Amino acid sequence: MPAMNNQYVQDISGCQPDWLTAEHSTGTSIMAVEFADGVVIGADSRTTTGSYIANRVTDKLTPITDHIYCCRSGSAADTQAIADVVKYHLKLLKTELGEQPLVATGASIFRELCYSYRDSLMAGILIAGWDKRLGGQVYSVPVGGMCVRQPCSIGGSGSSYVYGYVDANFKEGMTEKEAVDFVTKTLSLAMARDGSSGGVVRLGVITKEGVKRSVVHGDVLPKFYEG
Repeated sequence: MPAMNNQYVQDISGCQPDWLTAEHSTGTSIMAVEFADGVVIGADSRTTTGSYIANRVTDKLTPITDHIYCCRSGSAADTQAIADVVKYHLKLLKTELGEQPLVATGASIFRELCYSYRDSLMAGILIAGWDKRLGGQVYSVPVGGMCVRQPCSIGGSGSSYVYGYVDANFKEGMTEKEAVDFVTKTLSLAMARDGSSGGVVRLGVITKEGVKRSVVHGDVLPKFYEG
């Protein structure tokens, strides 16, 4: 059998769909909000590989400690690896100190990793949690490694559609119910407009008692228009 021409092989490979070679991406809608007694975190559940939906029910809310979670956007592999490293460091720190590490400490480690490897990582992280010193806190570590505390933060590809809604509706000192409703509605709006976001809304409420997780299924998400 004659050998296949290299030019022919290259031509065939150029016709492959992008999802066969693209990395898994959680490009995404994530959100974290401080309220009176803690924080509420939320995310959609769609993971894409190029234009192909690889997973409809991904969990993008990743536990770091009993009172600290992170919301992941960007490359699924990168964000999972970073979260695992931070989780290891905080577990070691807890053993050394004999108490739960601070949320700011976890955010600082995320910032250090994302900045040190900014040329090779695609990771946007929201760190949220509760500690006895400052209560509920939200820190944003976007691509590049900056770290800033914000009372309300959004991220991922869907965030660009809802900045106006967030600015118009956020208020400080919300109750838990108000914060949960706010996060659910914001993510519903982002998912409706962003092709890389979808599926269900996963929520977490973090207080001094720990974390309460819940899921809002797609058929019961709030709708703001008929179309």
